[in-house]
Amino acid sequence: MKENLVIIPTYKEKENIENIIRYVFEKLPVEFHILIIDDNSPDGTAEIIKGLMEIFTDKLHLIERPGKLGLGTAYIRGFRWALENGYQYIFEMDADFSHNPDDLVRLREACLSGADMSVGSRYVSGINVVNWPLARVLMSYFASIYVRIITGMKVHDSTAGFVCYTKKVLQTINLEKIRMKGYGFQIEMKFTTWKHGFKIKEVPIVFIDRQEGTSKMSGGIFSEALFGVIKLKWHSYFRKYPKHH
Repeated sequence: MKENLVIIPTYKEKENIENIIRYVFEKLPVEFHILIIDDNSPDGTAEIIKGLMEIFTDKLHLIERPGKLGLGTAYIRGFRWALENGYQYIFEMDADFSHNPDDLVRLREACLSGADMSVGSRYVSGINVVNWPLARVLMSYFASIYVRIITGMKVHDSTAGFVCYTKKVLQTINLEKIRMKGYGFQIEMKFTTWKHGFKIKEVPIVFIDRQEGTSKMSGGIFSEALFGVIKLKWHSYFRKYPKHH
């Protein structure tokens, strides 16, 4: 039964990728399929995945792209693939175990019980981040407050990258119009979902920074989110968001 698809973008994740794939397939009580979008990792990430595809033939899928094209475009490519292949619940998750795969089940349950989008939230019940430098925690936390003030959206963790979408959300959103590429992409997707009148539920999670591999965070990504939010709000005054039925 093709119901749940986890989309994982990768770039240089050879230390983590086999462990996360095996965890999702072998340790969870619900069946999830996985789609990996690999941006031409030079460390052999894609080769590891191809080896595992021979074991998990119908459940593990790979799209290879020619280079680093941005987080947002990776997810949008994945969303289109998920819709073409008829999945009902589509998840975003990192490859590096900063998102606990066990929480996929909780995100799914939130959507089964009435949410259109569920968000694995670091900030809905205090600050639940482990192994981050304080400056980064504060930057992320205050960025989310800033987004709430500018947009009016009642989401505590707007930059969260651990999300479950129901199929109808991705069918309703015009994916062509999603502009932001980095962390701003996460804000834009939540904002657009909210503007269409969908119900968003935050599920408290503990975010643990990666143990293996290197972080992909940069200043440019952050400034895109900062100024992008103001542009997002401004453009929303001139755009129609048909309410879903």
